[in-house]
Amino acid sequence: MKTSELREGDYHPFYKTYIDTLGEVDLQSQLERQLNNFPEFIASIPDEKWHYAYEEGKWTVAQVLVHVLDAERVFQYRALRIARNDMTPLSGFDQDKYVPFSGAEKRSKEDVIEEYRAIRNSTAKLFSRFSEEDLQRVGKASDVPVSVGALGFICCGHQKHHRNVLRERYL
Repeated sequence: MKTSELREGDYHPFYKTYIDTLGEVDLQSQLERQLNNFPEFIASIPDEKWHYAYEEGKWTVAQVLVHVLDAERVFQYRALRIARNDMTPLSGFDQDKYVPFSGAEKRSKEDVIEEYRAIRNSTAKLFSRFSEEDLQRVGKASDVPVSVGALGFICCGHQKHHRNVLRERYL
């Protein structure tokens, strides 16, 4: 599936920013490309920046990265439920309430990289098994419609968005 194959109603406008950061890409290729290059990006972050926040009340670099891990797990779970035709509306999650309990301040770069690889490998494998019909199936998450395919692109776009934020404001 390519980003241009997403249809109106596949995702809420809130997610448009994430998807637009990707341009025209193939979902499976993008999942695998990021699996290879995001760990390199994390490894390149200077140690002295790991617990840095660019402003009072903003997340640290480590917290941003652990948020990316948490969010991908949530998006992956939503995709699985919807792909299996579970039309139970899925609740949202308050990312700001997750962060204080994430343990990010105790995590090393190596640990975050290892967990990222495990999660993204799982995401890539999950999406590789979805049929075209599965990818087009729409359910409800956070009170808005979302398709399985859109959730895959949201995983990729969300990660790229936060990588860009880290580059622009933290590093």
